[in-house]
Formats: sequence, structure tokens, C-alpha cells
Amino acid sequence: MLSSLLFVFAHSPAERTITDPGSISSAKSATAHPIAIDDLFFSRNIGGGAWSPDGTEIAFTTNLTGRLNLWKVAAAGGWPVQLAVSDDRQTSASWSPDGRWIVYQQDHGGNEAYDLYAIPSGGGSPVNLTNSTASSESGALFSPDSKQLAFELKSTTAAMTDLAVMDLATKSVRNLTSEKTADRTWATFGWSPDGKTLYGNRLDPGTIGEIYRIDVDSGQLENLTPASKVRIVGTAVSPDGKTLLVTSNEKGGAANVALLNVATKKFTWLTDLQWEAQAGDFSPDGRWASYLVNEDGRSDTYLAPVAGGTARQLPLPPGVNAFSGRPNAFSPSGDRILLLHQGATKPADFWVYDVSSGRAAQLTRSAIASLNTAALPESQIVHYKSFDGTMISALLWVPYNLERNGHNAGVVLPHGGPTGQTIDSFNRSVIALVSRGYTVIAPNVRGSTGYGLAFQKMNTKDLGGGDLQDEVFAAKFLATTGYIDPKKIGITGGSYGGYMTLMAIGKTPNIWAAGVEQYGIVDWLTMLQHEDPRLQEYEKSLLGDPVKDLAIYQAASPIKYLGNATAPLLVLQGENDIRVPKEEAEQVVSILKAAGKTVDSHFYPAEGHGFAKRENQIDAMRRMLDWFDRYLK
Repeated sequence: MLSSLLFVFAHSPAERTITDPGSISSAKSATAHPIAIDDLFFSRNIGGGAWSPDGTEIAFTTNLTGRLNLWKVAAAGGWPVQLAVSDDRQTSASWSPDGRWIVYQQDHGGNEAYDLYAIPSGGGSPVNLTNSTASSESGALFSPDSKQLAFELKSTTAAMTDLAVMDLATKSVRNLTSEKTADRTWATFGWSPDGKTLYGNRLDPGTIGEIYRIDVDSGQLENLTPASKVRIVGTAVSPDGKTLLVTSNEKGGAANVALLNVATKKFTWLTDLQWEAQAGDFSPDGRWASYLVNEDGRSDTYLAPVAGGTARQLPLPPGVNAFSGRPNAFSPSGDRILLLHQGATKPADFWVYDVSSGRAAQLTRSAIASLNTAALPESQIVHYKSFDGTMISALLWVPYNLERNGHNAGVVLPHGGPTGQTIDSFNRSVIALVSRGYTVIAPNVRGSTGYGLAFQKMNTKDLGGGDLQDEVFAAKFLATTGYIDPKKIGITGGSYGGYMTLMAIGKTPNIWAAGVEQYGIVDWLTMLQHEDPRLQEYEKSLLGDPVKDLAIYQAASPIKYLGNATAPLLVLQGENDIRVPKEEAEQVVSILKAAGKTVDSHFYPAEGHGFAKRENQIDAMRRMLDWFDRYLK
């Protein structure tokens, strides 16, 4: 490997220090008040930006109307224009290089079986390009001549995802890969400048990643990272087609950013960090490469000169900062960069960074006027040791004007995944709870991303074991601040956070006074019978073979412990969830009712894994608050 071009120095996970719970304090505020639920959810979600080829407009997804639909806005600012209308979510906009079309993906009632649609960029009726109920098509990227569309193709009954290309003149589709290994997924990230070659990632559920060069005409594959035993993921192709920008965890299991020479297959490292770095894009002139660094749940964006030199941190407020743009966050002329910023008190918004002046300006305003940031609770990062001495990072929110009298309520918020991370984002659930007097802690337990591969693998074949104890020790941290009554601590989460909620109230019942479980797993074995085949492979990567490792599946399933639960439980579930099917929630309700436990539930029609429709988001939030108010306060 070539020597590194530059190094970015940041504190490492090993340098974290324990937080004294007694040092936690509640700030005083004369303006603090319960934040209206409508204010939180009428403040918009936004994402998925795509520059127009002339750099004057940006297509994106927002729920301005209460539905995640396709819009566009002038890059210089102005009122956005809605391009497409649907009850179903529309995401991943990609603008054709000739400027005529915008392609996006849309599913049906949250079922994650996407079709690709094309809509005239100036407005008009969308055209369903794929129109298949038997497969899901996603991640579309136009060829440089706008004549072909590369995308990811997955049968709804198969685990594997392949790469395909569509001739837009005839709408004919041709597979470029034919994956035979059940736990492998393909994803495309870029075309060569001449449109003859497509570059794709071949990934397993969490450990291995390879990069391939694919001849579009012949379908011939070349592995550019042969015999990879680490995770290598490409994100961009240089303008001259000679170099790829990649993320790899080869350096001790920590994700870092490198340049991959297509001809020699050699790496040149751009970062050497123990925090997580993620590759972004090349500038159109090839001079710059972008990346972000996630340091303990807060992220910053950087530009690195490809020829060597010092990286430049882009001037955004602290919080969660990221590049946004498909296929590139750089404007076509390279003079601007599209960014996303959000924080504990600010919902996500687009910002535009001017490369020459070095300044960033906010483009969109997602928060409604009544959402006064002065009244919103601030976040802080804390660290504590778990049962075995493992250091755990967590985000903590303390209400204003709280008395340190040991009588207040707290809530533990486990994240989804489990290979995920709670980041310092605009969390509507947290704001609703904290502004009503609940102290909330969201731990990044063992198994989380962001802290290296070894930490990420710590709960493999031990789901609901050490990671559950990390949640329990988060509850103990709350109690030792002096603010919280240990008999008034609840737990809530979605997906794996829902699973952890079920595991917690069943396996450690004395810790929790109430729970709100959202689309969580109760039995890993029944999950295998009903979930999407790709998720089946992910589950096996965490728990092993369901026959040979049957005892592990049983020990990790909340159904084994749920009869011990004493905490009242509310269950919230989408009826079209393919990740955690509704049968899981139905089992939970049935078991607890039969045992005479306190349980209630609500199922949302035409919703999948998480609730996308505004009225359902508001309803779910109100049900959660009512539940905790009843059983914690």
C-alpha cells in the first residue's frame, strides 16, 4: 500500500472518560414548556437531495404534506415545488444527466417492494418504469448519456439482491449479476465516465465487502478487492475513471477512507482514525474527495485534497452533519456542496457550502415557527461502565427545572439494528418526553456501530445478553444522578429497540415500571418463518444456524421470559411490516393477555417498519406519552 496522504487527528474511543452521575445537572429556563406534538411532526422531515445538471435546482424528499413525496427547490433558495403526489413514500431521487427526467423509488403501504418511477423534471405525470409486484427495484443511477438506468433488483421471495440495467428507450431490463450466495447483496455506486463500466459493492450482512468492476455490454465481472476479509465499500468514481473512493475497516476494524487505484488495485489512505470515517464523493474536477467522521454520535464533514495536503472541515453547527446528493453532493460545476445538518434542537435541513468562499448557508427551513429552539432540551454525551467493565457511550437529555429529589421519572431508549447507533439527531420522541419532565438516556450498547468492528461483534450469538445489561446499567446511571426514582424508569424502542424492550421487561422485570414496544421481535424462530428472506440472512449472521444453534435462538427470544413481566406494556405495530411482521406483535399481546398482564396494542394499516404517515406518527406519540404518564408518573 502507498503511504498515507494525510491524517486527521481526533480523540479515539479509548480516550473516553467515565461521567460522574453526580455531575449531571438540570438547567434553569423560564421558557421551558411541554412541546406540542403537532409542532414536532408538522416540522418536516427532509433528505435525499439531487442536483439538477445545470446546478439551478435540487430534487429531494420531504413530508411537507404529511407524506414523504418528491419535491424540488431552487438551489439559490425559494418556495419548493411538489413534483409527485402519493400516500406512499417516494425516495432516492436521481436526475438524468440531460436534465429531462427525475427517477425515484416508491413502495406500497410500507412494504418495501419498490418500483422505479420517472417524472419529467419540469412537471408532469410519473411513469412506472418497473411495475412489478414480484420484485423490488431501488437505488437507480443514470448512465452518463441518460440512455440507461442501473439499479438494484431483488425478488420479494429471495434473499439476494442483484444489479440490473434498463434500456430506457425500450424499458428492457438485463441482469448484470446473478448472485447465488444467499447472504450476499449487490449495490451500485457509480458509472465510468464513458458509460461502459458500472461499479458495484458485493456485501454480506455486516463483515465482508468487495468492490467489482462490471462491463455493461458483456456482463464480465472483475473483483477489484480479491479475497477481501474485511468490509470495503465504494462510494464514488473519479472523473477520469481511474480511482474509486472507498471506506474500509482494514485498519484495526475502524472504518477509514481511502483511494483505490482501479488499475493497480492499491490503496492510498486518506484517514487513519479510530473513530468511524465514511467516504463521500469526488469533486467534478477530481481535486477533492469528501468524507465524514462520526465521533461518538456526532459527525462532521471534510474535504481532502486528492493530491495530498491538509483536510478542510466544513463550517456547520455541531450535531449530525452529512453530505447529500445522488449521485454527487458536489454541484455539477463543483462550486457548491449540498449538505444535511440536524441536531438535538434542530430538524434536518439542507445547507449549501460555497467551495471558494468557505462558507455554508442554510437552504431549507424544516422547523415550524412555533418550535422555539430555546425551549427544546439540549443533549449531552455521557459514558459509563457496564457489568463487565465495558465502556458504553450514551446520549442523555435532562429536562429543564428538574429537582434533584429522587422522585422523577426516566426512560431508557434502545436503538434499532442491532448494528446501528443512536446519533445526536432531532429526535421527536425524546423532545416530547423530556419537555414533559422525563429524563431520557439512549445508550450505544455492545453491538452498535461507530466504535469499531470488535465492539460491533460483541453481541453476536448473545442478543439480549450483554447488550441488555448495558441497557440496565443505563437505567442505573439515571438513578445515581439523584434526579430519578429507580421505581419510575420505563423503556421504549423500535425494531431491535422494540426487541430490547420486550427482553428487558421479561428478563430483568424488577428494573422497569412500564414499556412501550414498537415493532419488536418476540421469537427469533417465528421471525424466520415470516420475515423478508434478506432479513433472514441478517438474523442468521447474528444468531447462527437455527438448527445447530437452536439453544441460542431460544435463549435470545423474549418469548422465553415474557411471562415474568410486571411492567405494563403498550405495543405499536405496522400491518405491512416485512422486517418484523405483525405476527410478532400479535404473539406478544396474546401471551400477556393470557397471563393476565397489563397490555394494550394498536396496529396501523398501510404502514411498514416504522410509521411514515404524519397522522400515525402523531397518534403513536400520543399513545406512548399517555402510557408513560399513566404508569410512570
